[in-house]
Amino acid sequence: MSEPEKSMNLVKRYPVAAYFILTFAISWLGALAVVAPRLLRGETIPKFSGILMFPVMLLGPVVSGVLLTRVLDGTSGLGNLFSRMRRIRVGAQWYAALLIPPITILLVLLFLSNFVSPVFAPSRFFVGATFGIVAGFFEEIGWMGFAFPKMTKTGNLLGASFGLGVLWGCWHIPVIDFLGTATPHSSFWLPYFLAFTAAMTAMRVLIGWIYANTKSVALAQLMHTSSTGSLVVLSPSRATPAQEAMWYAIYAMALWLIVGIVAAIFGKSLTRNGT
Repeated sequence: MSEPEKSMNLVKRYPVAAYFILTFAISWLGALAVVAPRLLRGETIPKFSGILMFPVMLLGPVVSGVLLTRVLDGTSGLGNLFSRMRRIRVGAQWYAALLIPPITILLVLLFLSNFVSPVFAPSRFFVGATFGIVAGFFEEIGWMGFAFPKMTKTGNLLGASFGLGVLWGCWHIPVIDFLGTATPHSSFWLPYFLAFTAAMTAMRVLIGWIYANTKSVALAQLMHTSSTGSLVVLSPSRATPAQEAMWYAIYAMALWLIVGIVAAIFGKSLTRNGT
């Protein structure tokens, strides 16, 4: 058996592992390429260069998702993927669920601004919603279009969502210091990363919950858009790195409370039919 055949067999045998290896390789190497000239000159990476890494990173999930769908599932698999991206005729309650991120963020920030410090007052950077649109559309082609269905063969969608959420949070590592408003995070990099990943993992469970009940990649894209867009639009602009890590941690706890309610009602399958 030739080396290409061996590699193809490994991909077919371990499609989820192949997806994440390829996704991380494309995204992280692409991000590195953007800032490599400055790193080689020993220069500090400016915020603009850090922001430029993100659109390059988006190539990872979408290219890997489409490529592996074609390789493993053929043209019919691609057709199925694109049909799930067009599936928008679902119950109104699932569109209402898209309000969870902005409402939760507003409640957390209004509570903190009233009882802790006015510095936590929500911003109104409405043009920031475009960041959510781009991230939501491209990322979910891979995360929910390819990876999640492959990860849920056992029926434990709750566990699969949790695992995908942790990996999703780690995927952001190259740009984590350029996310939020209090950048760079300096000595609070790790607390911010942990709080961010906790929030994103909870959000991934909620995205998995919507997908499990609608089989709509489009709704997953909209939920991702709502999450990222709300964070960019509403994040307090005057928060320090310590304050940003704190409010993200509180936001994560609020999301996990919602996840707990969802899990209690819908079970491991995240659907009414599950246990």
